[in-house]
Amino acid sequence: MQDPAFTAPGRFWRGNLHTHSNRSDGVLTPEEVCRRYRDEGYDFIALTDHFIGVYDYPIVDTVPFRTENFTTILGAEVHSGAMENGELWHILAVGLPPDFAPPNAPHFSPVDGMETGPDLARRCRDAAAFVAIAHPEWGGLSLADARSLDAAHAVEIYNHGCQVGADRAEGFWHLDRLLEEGRTLTLCATDDAHFSEPDHFGGWTMVKAEANTPEALLAALKAGHMYASTGPLIHDVVWGARSVTVRCSPAASVIVQGRGSATSAVHGHAMAQVELPLGRVSESDWMRLTVMDAAGKRAWTNPVWKDT
Repeated sequence: MQDPAFTAPGRFWRGNLHTHSNRSDGVLTPEEVCRRYRDEGYDFIALTDHFIGVYDYPIVDTVPFRTENFTTILGAEVHSGAMENGELWHILAVGLPPDFAPPNAPHFSPVDGMETGPDLARRCRDAAAFVAIAHPEWGGLSLADARSLDAAHAVEIYNHGCQVGADRAEGFWHLDRLLEEGRTLTLCATDDAHFSEPDHFGGWTMVKAEANTPEALLAALKAGHMYASTGPLIHDVVWGARSVTVRCSPAASVIVQGRGSATSAVHGHAMAQVELPLGRVSESDWMRLTVMDAAGKRAWTNPVWKDT
């Protein structure tokens, strides 16, 4: 079985899906944020300022900052309703229309009569956005919270800003529990850059699409044609009945994960192609991969399901 993220037509484009400017709580202007990502070699970003009343509900127009080789996707980090811990929901919505109707979210604390987070996520998805469960470890999401966000396409499994500022970067626990319950979710890695600390250029999503345009990138994200990385490149993945073959940049470890405790790993030096026995993972209804380099940087494939 070929992994659809690698067999889809087109090429991989490197982008950051979670970014802030001084239109909310970031430090830099939208133009300067776009310039820095462009000059760092990124192909695209989504500027996702906090869609909340204290910042006048911004969906920032980044169209003027597109160039021949760099594009932007409109979006926001949206907020409404309380999670089980009493804090406000944080939901990543990439591809929102500029006239998306705001919730009643005047500030970062829940108020009576607010739209729930799951309802807001459904409105975002209905408006054609790519929706991700943002930084679940950092936000203290319960499993019940994660289950309730039924409109999500993906889970943010690495957030560089949350790593730098809180050492709470990951979302694998939430992702795997939802996969075990039959949810067909994908994954993404992001910066959540504010430029107030070294929270940028640390986590990104590689999206395979035929063109570096907002429309093509969004379609690929929704189809799961991407992988997430903090460094390594993944060139191809082929799933067999008893093993998986991976081509990648030089790796020190390749690990496959499945349901429950099912895992298998191969370790070595500068491995560019690995055939990894699945072992007990072959009994799982879903599987995903981690590629790790000698510096400990990681890349992750989306889950694949046996029935697809």
